[in-house]
Amino acid sequence: MNLRAVLYIIAILIVFEGLSLLLPILCSLYYGDGDAWAILLSSVICLISGGLLALVTRNQSELKLREGFAIVVFGWTALAFFGALPFVMSGAIPSYTDAFFETMSGFSTTGATILRDIEALPHGLLFWRSMTHWLGGMGIVVLSLAILPLLGVGGMQLYKAEVPGPTKDRLSPRIAETAKILWGVYLLLSVVETVLLMFGGMSLFDALCHTFGTMATGGFSTKNASIAHYNSLYLELVIMLFMFLAGTNFSLHYRFLRGKRDAYHMDREFRFYLIFTLVCIMVVTFIVFFSRSSGIGASLRSAAFQVVSIMTTTGFGSDDFELWNPAGQLIMVFLMFIGGCAGSTGGSIKIIRIMLVLKHGVTEVKKLLHPNAFIPVRLGGRVVPPDVVTNILAFFIIYILIFIAGSVCMALLGLDSISACSSVAATLGNVGPGLGMVGPADNYAQVPVIGKWLLSLLMLLGRLELYTVIVIFIPDFWKK
Repeated sequence: MNLRAVLYIIAILIVFEGLSLLLPILCSLYYGDGDAWAILLSSVICLISGGLLALVTRNQSELKLREGFAIVVFGWTALAFFGALPFVMSGAIPSYTDAFFETMSGFSTTGATILRDIEALPHGLLFWRSMTHWLGGMGIVVLSLAILPLLGVGGMQLYKAEVPGPTKDRLSPRIAETAKILWGVYLLLSVVETVLLMFGGMSLFDALCHTFGTMATGGFSTKNASIAHYNSLYLELVIMLFMFLAGTNFSLHYRFLRGKRDAYHMDREFRFYLIFTLVCIMVVTFIVFFSRSSGIGASLRSAAFQVVSIMTTTGFGSDDFELWNPAGQLIMVFLMFIGGCAGSTGGSIKIIRIMLVLKHGVTEVKKLLHPNAFIPVRLGGRVVPPDVVTNILAFFIIYILIFIAGSVCMALLGLDSISACSSVAATLGNVGPGLGMVGPADNYAQVPVIGKWLLSLLMLLGRLELYTVIVIFIPDFWKK
């Protein structure tokens, strides 16, 4: 392990975070809320700390895969550590535990919050809170690869360790070019959504903050009631569309923009994602319709938004699904384990893994009928390598074991069974709202201190796809 190289790149990321804080400072000065000094001081601390660490550890050694894992895990943790400073220094979130939880929730695009009155926060802090989503959505490491040539060495190792999903599409022979392409598409969609939200009556500030939460599938809103605050069908449709797009593999967006009009249609994962989402919307619509006095139109509107929001692990809310029929609530919890496509900003297990597990199950049934036949798992007419299938099955097992262990731990800390299980499902899947005391109309403020640190770890595990974090706890990882 080349710790010097690891610390050097983490230092660069901290410096980048300090520079990123300049935008919230400008926002604070514009609105005159009085929080600019706290954000400025936090920026200075990041710049000095990161700058000094970079000078001491300056290193251009070739990065190996294990250094890539270490940089992503400890870099993400360091960003949450320093990113919490504006909240603490301003007094908006006096407890560092709460501030770290909120910041990790932002960078991991979870959207779980400890804030009881979001609208009471100054504009600068609200902007930084939402901005952590946008930076974490496509990945601050991938962003660094796109704009900092000095991280070009060993770039593939960082890319493999950070980009979510079992497959990493390289759209260009050079990893830095791939990062630029992904961020270019991300930025383009963000600009389009911001403009459309402003057409719907949102201010530029609210439009930007909600775009950050949408494109990153994060879910932080500037309003206590989330999207329900606006009660606007137009805004819900715009946000729902872009949540769905954010849950789609970004390489498909790039190929479509480059003129390949059948990019979405030809992709098996996207077709499954689309059909599965539509089926869930129809099922939930009928559940809501028959369990509430609202009409079919209102039921469809509520069901569609909530299904897409939870399915893509965004967590925005236009309705409190905890008030639905228990069947509707169970479907929402089930969707927390699904997630979007590989290569999207969504969290959780991912559609491609669900597909391959189902195909593997069908294959095993066929082998019972034809024990001597060789029946490989296929996807799109191509044989999926056995090691990929094994990797995905192991991911499933580890994911469920972590969910069970986390739920037991949260129950031991005093949470009721529904709150314990849903809080773990919502944070491990980077969803945000759960059920019980962490439901859509509540928050995580009542969770014990130890529970908040545990859930913060689960957010990191979910965002970095389990293996990236778990591998650093294996003794062989640190051996020569």
